[in-house]
Amino acid sequence: MTGGEPLAASGALNRKAALASVSVALILATLKVYAVWRTGSIAMLGSLADTGLDLVASIVTLIAVHVAAQPADSEHRFGHGKAEALAALFQVLLISMAALGIIVRSVQRFGGGNAPGDVEYGIAVSVFAMLLTLALVWYQGRIIRATGSVAIRADNLHYRSDLALNLSVIAALLLETVLRLHGADALFGLAIGVWLGWSAWRTAAHAIDQLMDREWPVERREHFLAVAARHPELKGIHDLRTRSSGTQDFVQFHVDVDPNLTVAQAHRIMDEVEARLAKEFPGVEILIHPDPEGQIDTDDPIAEQDAVQLVADLVVGQKTAEEKPA
Repeated sequence: MTGGEPLAASGALNRKAALASVSVALILATLKVYAVWRTGSIAMLGSLADTGLDLVASIVTLIAVHVAAQPADSEHRFGHGKAEALAALFQVLLISMAALGIIVRSVQRFGGGNAPGDVEYGIAVSVFAMLLTLALVWYQGRIIRATGSVAIRADNLHYRSDLALNLSVIAALLLETVLRLHGADALFGLAIGVWLGWSAWRTAAHAIDQLMDREWPVERREHFLAVAARHPELKGIHDLRTRSSGTQDFVQFHVDVDPNLTVAQAHRIMDEVEARLAKEFPGVEILIHPDPEGQIDTDDPIAEQDAVQLVADLVVGQKTAEEKPA
């Protein structure tokens, strides 16, 4: 069972989101160059540097989602979806560099530096940047909910951080030049840098999970097995393996059937199970291997164990861990 059409559709959506991201980054970079020239603000200079990183990251994202949307070929039989995870890790590197730079600039800002001038230009550019970024973040959020793209999610993190960064620029300009509260710029920048670093770590973990073929969350596996097990002619399910690559999901598992069935009869059952699963999990590529009931083909204890019971034990273990006091 293939997910070619959903892959193409999600690829088209991801490309639109990436193009929108590149366009926004170009507009904001141009405006911030002007604002830095007029104000001489360190906070605005930091915002310009962050936007430059956003532009590079957005271009990488555009390339990655294009590659990831390509169908499987003779050299990549599972498709090209992991290009998104690689792009996400590259973006995490850029985000981490930006976070470190913001923290360093914030520390340097404490106790020194001239007050910026022409603050109205910096504030106007920052307000416009926030409005444009809000529109992009909203649009990207819709795409992420539709496709689950890790590359677009990482790009979305850039622009969410930009909202806070632009707000800090406005606050810094007002507090330092209007209220004469020296050090406000540094405090805002330091807080944003720490938050950005933490967000980068979370994004990296998600991308690494894909590259390492981490299994689906246990709740989703439990639901998948519940749907598959509804077929009355299945005697059991074992050796369930799940993974994600970009926006494409893959599942393979073995089922126990009556050993007296013909190949044609067993094939009919597999088709019926796939059809049921396709309704609940559209776009997932599924591979089912039938085994005569009672036959064991491997010494792997995880593969031999009944998948429904295995996942149920994982759910219980997860709930127990969550209920333990910190």
